[in-house]
Amino acid sequence: MTDLSAFPITEKWPARHPDRIQLYSLPTPNGVKAAIMLEETGLPYEAHRVDFANNDQLSPAFLSLNPNNKIPAILDPEGPGGKPLALFESGAILLYLAEKSGRFLPEDPAARYGVIQWLMFQMGGVGPMFGQLGFFHKFAGKDYEDKRPRDRYVAESRRLLGVLEGQLAKHAWIAGEDYGIADIATFPWVNNLLGFYDAGELVGIKDFPRVTEALERFRARPAVQRGLTIPS
Repeated sequence: MTDLSAFPITEKWPARHPDRIQLYSLPTPNGVKAAIMLEETGLPYEAHRVDFANNDQLSPAFLSLNPNNKIPAILDPEGPGGKPLALFESGAILLYLAEKSGRFLPEDPAARYGVIQWLMFQMGGVGPMFGQLGFFHKFAGKDYEDKRPRDRYVAESRRLLGVLEGQLAKHAWIAGEDYGIADIATFPWVNNLLGFYDAGELVGIKDFPRVTEALERFRARPAVQRGLTIPS
């Protein structure tokens, strides 16, 4: 049996199946990326809920795995060279799981970097901008009398949706004809924008029919449906 006792995080979240990938997460747009990818690839894993209400993400155990105190994070007992690998940042996790499974990332170098650039587009643009819009529309920022900050993020979110709309006018999925990690990274944020943030009308989502159509195809995938609720 694999021994993960060298990793302090397993003291707070004991591994019932230490031979499986350990996922530490929550069903947020970033968190579900890892869960969806694990469901899509079929890699064996065990999910642990990092409860923000209890500040689990600030605990010494979690910080020992991710000093940036953000979810998701994983611990793979069978990492490169057969040694355990701890990894954080959702984009890095998607790349790692794609390489480990041999799925959702092309082998051809040109196509591979084509997918990676769209993954970075989500990491650097879609996630931060949609997240700020959510703060100013749904959370504490909604009470700010000055609406200029909110409107800034609305405008930038619309611009990003326009980029996606243009790309989906040319291809079935964001990075080309094949579904991949760029879609797994991006569509949870679009889903959150329209669902949890309830900002569809605010960003004029009707102006982006290809985005919403692709979102529906994404949400229809059984692995996505499962991953969106993990950890329960």
